Amino acid sequence: MAQQTVSMVLPSAIYDDLRTRILSQADAAGATFTESAVAEQFGVARPTAKMAIERLVAEGLLRREAHQAARVPELSRDDIVDLLDSRAIVEGAAIARLAQSGTIPAEALAAHRALQSGETAYAPLDIAFHRALVTGQSSSRLVRMHSLLMGEIELCIGQVLANHLRSTRDVVAEHQGILDAVTAGDSTLAERLTREHIARSQQRLLEHYDAKAGTR
Repeated sequence: MAQQTVSMVLPSAIYDDLRTRILSQADAAGATFTESAVAEQFGVARPTAKMAIERLVAEGLLRREAHQAARVPELSRDDIVDLLDSRAIVEGAAIARLAQSGTIPAEALAAHRALQSGETAYAPLDIAFHRALVTGQSSSRLVRMHSLLMGEIELCIGQVLANHLRSTRDVVAEHQGILDAVTAGDSTLAERLTREHIARSQQRLLEHYDAKAGTR
C-alpha cells in the first residue's frame, strides 16, 4: 500500500519541478525533455518520468511531435498577439461575470496577498490569481476555454518575469484595481481593467521580442 502511494506521488513531484524550471526560464524555449533523461535525473523509472512529461504536454507547457522529444515551445510574435488577445477576451468576460456577484474567490485573494508580501515567486502567484478569478465565476464554458490557453499563458507570464518586463508593484496595483471593481459589482470596469492589464504585459513582451529579433 505504501509503495502504491509513492508511485502516485513521484510523477507529481517531478511535474512540479519541471514546471517551475520552465516558468522560471531555467529551461527556456527550445529546451528538450526526454523520458530517459528525466528518469535518470530523478532516479525513477521511465514510465514515471513519462507521466510527468505528458502532463506538461497536455497543459501546453511542452510540445511533442511524433517520434521526437518533448520541447519547451518557442512562441512567435504572432503567437503572442493571438494568445494574449484570446486571453483578454476570455478573462475579461469571466471577470465581468464574476463582478455580478461582487464576491472575490478566497484563492484569488490569497494569491494577491502573497504577491503583496513579495516573499514568494511572482509567476505562480500571478497564474493562481487569474485562474482563481476565472474559476470563481459561474460559467463552466469560460473555465474550459481558459484552461485550454493556460499552458501558453503561463509561458508568457514566465517570460515577462524572467526578463523583468514588469514590476511586481505595478502588477499588484493593477490586480487591486480589478479586485476593487469586482467588489463594487462594476462589471464594465472590471472587464476593462482586466483587458488593460493583459494588454500591458502583451506590449512589453512584444517590445522584448522585437528587440531580440533586431539583434539577430
